[in-house]
Amino acid sequence: MANTRIQPGDIVRESYSARSQEYTDLFGSMTSTHPSDRALVSSWAAALTGPVLDAGCGPGQWTDFLAACGAAVSGIDLVPEFVERARAQYPDLSFGVGSFETLDVATESLGGVLSWYSLIHHGPQDIEIPLAEFARVIRPGGGLLVGFFEGATVETFDHAVTTAHRWPVAELGRQLAQAGFEVIETHTRTGSGYRPHGAITARRQSIR
Repeated sequence: MANTRIQPGDIVRESYSARSQEYTDLFGSMTSTHPSDRALVSSWAAALTGPVLDAGCGPGQWTDFLAACGAAVSGIDLVPEFVERARAQYPDLSFGVGSFETLDVATESLGGVLSWYSLIHHGPQDIEIPLAEFARVIRPGGGLLVGFFEGATVETFDHAVTTAHRWPVAELGRQLAQAGFEVIETHTRTGSGYRPHGAITARRQSIR
């Protein structure tokens, strides 16, 4: 009998596909981003050498931003509707449908990966899989920048699209270290009108 169990990635893809237009209208431009996040991503990108992957690119606004920063960037996303929109909006850039668990990218071929709120649906039981893939494709010394929902403990919550996770900075940093990254900087932002935000920049350590 065939295995018909619905996989977590299928749930995420189908949930975002069903609300792709709504999501794009709300978050599909850089006007929806915080100035300090744009500054962080810009400074991070300026320090990279080599191709960059926007992992979980959505409708492509951060991919376009990275290109404007001078990065040789491409984007992937689980959601075909997002990729279709990104290709139409930014025809000079490369976008594809793909999964973080099995990146179609050569080992140690990238200068960096941006994962901006694209790991929020991964919990402690499975986040090591995409982190291991990021570690595989980033060359030693290359960079990873992760944006996420920050919290006092690792916990699930009812995200507007589908179940998501909050992570303490220290715990997500520990996961990154286990995957082969050195944490360089951490950032948090809380306050009235803000969702609890965290960001970590990390460097791929040399493989001994």
